[in-house]
Amino acid sequence: MTLLLDERPAVTPPAARPRRRARRWVGALYAAPTAFMVGLFFLVPLGLVAYMSLHHWPLLGAPEINAPENYAGMADDELLATAAWFTLKYTVVVTVLLFALSFGLALLVQHPGRGIGLLRTAYFIPAAVGFASASLLFLGMLSDEIGPVNDILRSLGIVDGYVSFTSGSPNTALGSAVGLVLWRFAGFNMLILLTGLQSIPVEVYEAARLDGAGRWQTFRRITVPLMRPTLALVLTMMVTGSLLAFDQFWILTRGGPDNSTTSLVMVIYRKAFIELDLGSAAAISVALLFVLIVFNVVQLGMLRRRG
Repeated sequence: MTLLLDERPAVTPPAARPRRRARRWVGALYAAPTAFMVGLFFLVPLGLVAYMSLHHWPLLGAPEINAPENYAGMADDELLATAAWFTLKYTVVVTVLLFALSFGLALLVQHPGRGIGLLRTAYFIPAAVGFASASLLFLGMLSDEIGPVNDILRSLGIVDGYVSFTSGSPNTALGSAVGLVLWRFAGFNMLILLTGLQSIPVEVYEAARLDGAGRWQTFRRITVPLMRPTLALVLTMMVTGSLLAFDQFWILTRGGPDNSTTSLVMVIYRKAFIELDLGSAAAISVALLFVLIVFNVVQLGMLRRRG
C-alpha cells in the first residue's frame, strides 16, 4: 500500500504573523546603527568623490563641471601610466611571495608540538606594529648612513661599499618595500590560513591516508578545496592591499628613483595635495575603485567555484 504524502507548504497561523513581523523590525533596529555608519562614512563620501570627478574642483574657488575631461585626461598622463604598470607588477610580486610565505608558515605550525606556540607568537608579532612605524623602522635599518644592514653585509663580505637600498635603483627600492610587506603581513595572513587549516576535520585526513593518498594528493585534493573560502579571503586582502599601496613607498622611497616606485595612490595624493587638482584625483580614485571591484569579483568567482 502506497502512502501519499501531502507536499503542500505549511500555512503560517494568523496569530504567528504579527510575531514574525515584530522580529523583523527588531532585526532591522539592530542593523540600523551599522547601516547608518556605513551610509555616512562610506556611501556619502563615495557619492561626493564621484560628483567631484565630474568637475574642475580647485582647493579654493567654486567648482565647475567639466565632464568627462578628468577621465579623458587620464589617458595622456604618463606618470599615471607608469604608476599603473608599477602597481600591477608590485601586486603580482607581493601576492605570490606573501601567499607562499604565509601558507608555508601556516603549514609549519599547523600541528601542536613543543615550541609551536612560541613560533606562532613570534611570526605574528610584526603584525602588532603599525605599518607606518614599520616603514620608518625599515627606513632606519636600511639607511646607508646609520642603518646596521650595510655594516652587516660588509662584514660578511657580501658588498664592498654602502648600498642605497631605498633610492639606489628601482630593483633595490622595490625589493626593500617587498621585504617590509613580507615581514609585516606574513604572520597576520598565516593566522588566517592557520584557522582555515584547523577547521578541516581530522577524520578527512585519516580517511585519505587509509585510502593510500600521499601528502601531495592530500594537499591538492583535500586541503586546498576545503580551504577555498579562506584562500579567497586572504588573496582578496592581499590584492586589495597591494593595489592600494601607499605608506611603504611614501616613507621608504618617496616614489623614487625617477618615479619608478610611484604607486597609484601616490599619484592620487600628488594630484590632490601637491597639484591641488581635486577633480582629477577624484576621477583616478573612481577608476581605481572600479578596477578593485572587477579584480575582486573575478578573483572570488575563480576561487569559490566548485572544482
